[in-house]
Amino acid sequence: MSATMASPVPRRVVGLTVGDRGSLLDMRGPSFVPDDFEPPAGLVTPDFVLEPLGPQHNERDYAAWTSSIEHILATPGIVQPGEKHSWPHPMAPEENLSALVHHAEDFAVRRGFTYTVLDPVGNDVIGCLYIYPSKDDEHDARVKSWLKASRAELDLVLWRAVADWLAAAWPFRNPQYAARA
Repeated sequence: MSATMASPVPRRVVGLTVGDRGSLLDMRGPSFVPDDFEPPAGLVTPDFVLEPLGPQHNERDYAAWTSSIEHILATPGIVQPGEKHSWPHPMAPEENLSALVHHAEDFAVRRGFTYTVLDPVGNDVIGCLYIYPSKDDEHDARVKSWLKASRAELDLVLWRAVADWLAAAWPFRNPQYAARA
């Protein structure tokens, strides 16, 4: 599979440009990637497209995950052993929008990177990818991804492409990303 990496994302969220990461960064905490690292704007493959998740995806994102809650909860890595799951759970579209704004803000200040997974033909949201700081000392990032139940056949394809992308385009030495069978 051939993949194309998009250019780095400008630090912009909901009409706010974060030049030196000043005020937003102070409110959210430090970046977990090096200052000179520019996060990729996405990844384009024949099977899916990754682009930064934002409020513009709300309707399609909401439709994708609410149609697949049980499937998402069964996806490797979504719920860690011994951890209570906090998402997905029923919520209103307005609450989902708030969560998407939060993810976009995290991206802008480099505290976490969330990408929507899009169908390359219809541009439908078919899943999501999260890259956040690890909760343990062994890993330098915690990566999770899910696909809606109707696109489950792409899970291994997505996992392989993202694992390769993490190794090639990201500064992590030991990301935690649950393997797929």
